[in-house]
Amino acid sequence: MPGRWQERSSSTSLKTGDENPLKVPDQIQRLLFHRGFDDAASWNDLFDPKLGSMKSPWALRDMKPAIDRLVEARINQEKICLYADFDMDGTSGLALALDAFKQLGFHDVRPIQPQRLTEGYGFHDFIVEELAKDGVTLIMTIDVGITANKACATAKRLGIDVIITDHHQPGPEKPQALAIINPNQGDCPSGLGYLCGAGVAFTVVRALKRALADAGVVPESALNLKSLLDLFTIATLTDMVPLVEDNRMLVKHGLRVIEGSKRAGIQALLKKLNMQGKELSAQDVAIRFAPKLNALSRLETGLRPLEIYLAPDQPSAEALVDQVLSQNSERLDLQQHGEKIAFELLQEWPHEDFVLLTSKEFHRGVVGLIATKIAGETGRPAFIGSENDEGVVVGSARAPHGSPVSVLEALSSATDILQRHGGHPAAAGFEVLLSRKDELIARLAEHHASLDFTQESVMDHDGFLRLGDLNLGLLRWLEALGPFGVDFAVPIFAFENLILENVMPLRGGHQKWILKDPATFTKVDALYFSPPPGLSVKPGIVVSVLGEVQKNDFRGSIKPQILIRDYKVAVPYEKESPSEKGLGSFGP
Repeated sequence: MPGRWQERSSSTSLKTGDENPLKVPDQIQRLLFHRGFDDAASWNDLFDPKLGSMKSPWALRDMKPAIDRLVEARINQEKICLYADFDMDGTSGLALALDAFKQLGFHDVRPIQPQRLTEGYGFHDFIVEELAKDGVTLIMTIDVGITANKACATAKRLGIDVIITDHHQPGPEKPQALAIINPNQGDCPSGLGYLCGAGVAFTVVRALKRALADAGVVPESALNLKSLLDLFTIATLTDMVPLVEDNRMLVKHGLRVIEGSKRAGIQALLKKLNMQGKELSAQDVAIRFAPKLNALSRLETGLRPLEIYLAPDQPSAEALVDQVLSQNSERLDLQQHGEKIAFELLQEWPHEDFVLLTSKEFHRGVVGLIATKIAGETGRPAFIGSENDEGVVVGSARAPHGSPVSVLEALSSATDILQRHGGHPAAAGFEVLLSRKDELIARLAEHHASLDFTQESVMDHDGFLRLGDLNLGLLRWLEALGPFGVDFAVPIFAFENLILENVMPLRGGHQKWILKDPATFTKVDALYFSPPPGLSVKPGIVVSVLGEVQKNDFRGSIKPQILIRDYKVAVPYEKESPSEKGLGSFGP
């Protein structure tokens, strides 16, 4: 179990009267104070953000030469390639750019994505050579390319201009491209480093629309930027970039765009998942919706997520979505089999600071999901690799949720051993020869030995609640405060001294608890997903629970429930408990 629970602290006084025109309840105020929002003006920006306050796209380095070249290509109707990564960020960004370019009157645009399993990640020079033979004169990358020196050199030799749009960290030497639009390239003054790849592409589209309209090439009404926010939102939430500033504002509006999306594929998938016509949260999109699409690129069975986005009508979209759900079931089977093998291998793993497991039985498309599971269960960085017949291990690395440990730094400590690697501090990919696996383990052991793992684990929460405080008013305030994500965390509350009245097993090893407040006899359902292996708790014990307050919408009946993040066996109920304070009545 995680370690000590700690309420986030704030010295700001609660607002009343004219200082609180929105009549924000005390507990929601404390939650906002914890996040650094301590006045009514900042609250208003959170609850009702305005799209007109977005940062200027022209603040991004190299935006002007990129837009000048795109305007030229539009006027001359050149053959353009949009080259995107295969993940949900790159795919959503590609669909976004294709839609925008079509609305802006580009007539000859070719979309390209490398195959995850057969071609691998990256902007590849052999594809550039094929594009040159096809007469392409301009390539714009999406969510990829910042380290593609060889591909850009090939393009330059063949007379193709390249505009890189990316958000990943650059290497020691930047590619020779016409323009590099990347807020994280080191000398970019935009302050937009939180954008995902699709977010950078959206920002380019904003500038392109403005430039084409100013030049009289298209009318002002040529492109409805808001119509692209469904794709922006899916990418932003699945790539787990910070949900702050422009990101948060656009996702808040984008969730509503998804609900009413005109894209037949999105509507068909919402319908199949019984999410159509419902108000969506960021968690709905990131956990229930997007992973179904992501399974397509993981398994590489022919159907791609891009085809769902571009489905021309409802019948064809529904047929494609049936394939999506079928393949997602296959992905789940592969993932569960891989997790079973991983836990067996884990029994013999000797190191305490990290985990590295490889097997021919790990499907290459799900190693990242297995790594996420192992990191979550062990609390250690996990490096999971799929061995192929050529003696190469292709793997993914994941850091435990909320951990300061960087798996990218760990892999970078073994650059001379790896074939290649890259990614983010919390999630990265790597490739290594199986014959050098022991060298990699030794290097990772040396790296992790230098880190400080002695600090006590602390789980922060947003205060104490009583079960009686969980009502529809509280749900409405929390929904209005969303969306939640990276750097704007889902609120977590502590519930003390509850009687565990019943425990029911659910499919997949999950559990449903019935919790009762012995003081008020209030009962609430609580879901415990992926509890510790072998967890067995008996009804009748007294527990304290750390959890997220959620809305349970079952057959039109809405009631609050708790999603358990941690629990502790508690001392018997005491009336002097801090949670006795409660919340009082919540309004809309």
